[in-house]
Amino acid sequence: MSGFVSFVSSGPGDPELLTVKAVKRLEAADAVLFDDLSSGPILTHARADADLVGVGKRAGRPSPKQDHVSQLLVDYAQSGLHVVRLKSGDSGVFGRLEEEITALRQAGIGFEIVPGVTAASAAAAAANIPLTRRLTARRLQFITGHDVTGGLPDQLNLAALADPDATTVVYMGKRTFASLAEKLLEAGLPPQTHALIALGVSTPEQELHCHTVGELPEVLRAMETTAPVLILYGPLADQPADPAHAGVSAKDDG
Repeated sequence: MSGFVSFVSSGPGDPELLTVKAVKRLEAADAVLFDDLSSGPILTHARADADLVGVGKRAGRPSPKQDHVSQLLVDYAQSGLHVVRLKSGDSGVFGRLEEEITALRQAGIGFEIVPGVTAASAAAAAANIPLTRRLTARRLQFITGHDVTGGLPDQLNLAALADPDATTVVYMGKRTFASLAEKLLEAGLPPQTHALIALGVSTPEQELHCHTVGELPEVLRAMETTAPVLILYGPLADQPADPAHAGVSAKDDG
């Protein structure tokens, strides 16, 4: 008898950002396979007798292979269990969702996707700024800062990424942004383009820092953190609303 898999998006870390549907699926699950960033208080919504299995992947740390994670999902579901695959942020945004869906389809296992709050939305909300602006940022684009090798992805659309009238969000880009910034400046993005670094969004470790794209490579190189780093640049970051209450720090202008 085949079970069922719910891909549940846990949001960026704050358990209060879980959707009602996400909580219901966690409460009903026989097994929860969770990302590293989805652990902690979020897992208190799971049943006391549910199997809790950590399968998170973090840069620079020993992590389970994707094939192993996909096979675990299949194995649990084929034993007739209701499985929650708990993914950080929104499961469909740079969460390797497609590989796991493919494995379930090949095994004939049913599934659903429960959407959630992605880190970009949470970062903008924490800084009290919009991701889009009616006159200056009518386009929003998300990119990943690394490919499967850990390097900057090839075949980037630099014309789009260097558009000063677009809001761009770089996920997992701390180690590669220096290379990206060089390409962006060569493509015409002004170095004074405003940028926001968001660390540990919506968690107790949250930090928000305002800089410019030209400054970011040096800032990121000097930054020592194990928290997830999100980089936003474009018109959105030029005037954070009430930074004192948002926890946003600007560079020291002396």
